Amino acid sequence: MEYYSRVLDLTNNPAHARWLSPLLLGAESCLCAFIIFKIPYTEIDWEAYMQQVSQYLDGERDYTLIKGGTGPLVYPAAHVFIYSILYKLTEGGKNILVAQAIFAWLYLATLTLVMACYRKVKAPTYLFPLLVLSKRLHSIFLLRLFNDCFAVGFLFIAIYAYQHRIWTVGSVAYSFGVGTKMSLLLAAPAIGTILLQALPFKRAVNAAFLMAQVQITIAFPFLPVNPIGYVSRAFEFSRQFLYKWTVNWRFLHEEAFLSREFTVALLAAHLSLLLLFTTTRWLKPSRQSPLEFMANLWKSRPLLMHQQMALRVTPAHIMTSVLSAMAIGLLCARSLHYQFYAYIAWSTPFLLWKSKLHPFAIYAVWAVQEWAWNVYPSTNASSAAVVGCLLIQVFGVWWGTAQDTVEEDSTADEELVGHKHVD
Repeated sequence: MEYYSRVLDLTNNPAHARWLSPLLLGAESCLCAFIIFKIPYTEIDWEAYMQQVSQYLDGERDYTLIKGGTGPLVYPAAHVFIYSILYKLTEGGKNILVAQAIFAWLYLATLTLVMACYRKVKAPTYLFPLLVLSKRLHSIFLLRLFNDCFAVGFLFIAIYAYQHRIWTVGSVAYSFGVGTKMSLLLAAPAIGTILLQALPFKRAVNAAFLMAQVQITIAFPFLPVNPIGYVSRAFEFSRQFLYKWTVNWRFLHEEAFLSREFTVALLAAHLSLLLLFTTTRWLKPSRQSPLEFMANLWKSRPLLMHQQMALRVTPAHIMTSVLSAMAIGLLCARSLHYQFYAYIAWSTPFLLWKSKLHPFAIYAVWAVQEWAWNVYPSTNASSAAVVGCLLIQVFGVWWGTAQDTVEEDSTADEELVGHKHVD
């Protein structure tokens, strides 16, 4: 009985994450080195990235004229700057080993941040092994070198900063992530509700303006030449994805997948889920109805009342809101490619835990999802599993947090809220 109690304590007590996290990171360092030296690198987009940034380095500033082996440049300017640095560090992209070493460092740094975010919300230790067991995630970082790796890194920098009430750093990191790949726009609705409850209205608006300024600043080299061309390419919402590469909706017939009706249905589902989560979950710290909250936005609240609301924007609420918004967007995306798993792999354990699932159920759903994302090419069964697992996460976290009461964050110093928020 005593042994059983010790096992329960070891697997459930968040305090043990303090020593478990370094152990897992150490093991991951060795595993990353093994993967780099023993498993062949797979070329997918790296050469195209290098071809595109070489044109930028040669002086091309018209975004519509920058192209690579896989087609035109379709990512925002931060992607160009990041891969321009990598271009110089890897001898024009030729030294793949150096590139893989950089991505291994990025993987370990991001994993460290993810674990810190989990520790901040006092997640049980049985979740932590799931953060390091994904075969597909290792492949995305170490063998494919996708820009999603940087984007998800910026996302977790933003979550970590917001959890510690460093709002300016979090907003800059988030905007830079959007400037790397626009997939992070999926989290924008949740981040908006967080800032509007955690900050006075004017400060929240200033944070939004700061994010916009970051976008303008990184795009500045291209805007004077062809501003419309830059925006249309960097944020191309109408881009069509090929049916043969889809991971999530393969079980549909191609005609249905490509139909306008399916696109409209997914958009309607996305907007409906955002409305559902905003009105019933993401505005909980305000303790007001959505209409009351909107009506009071422009009113000057008493300082004490605002401080109390801001303190209810807890680290757990922040992480749940942001990651559930990402899961909603990915569930309603018409086409997911394999690299999109970077946004899912580290979110799933947390969202399943917040769904109040039994640990065995959490591991089971995680295993099915991991299997589905490792099937190549995708099949009817694997794509149905991808969608099914995202459905479980989205509706599970909504159901699991129904009875949650958002209490004030006892770890937050009052000087960090109200008119004295940390920048």
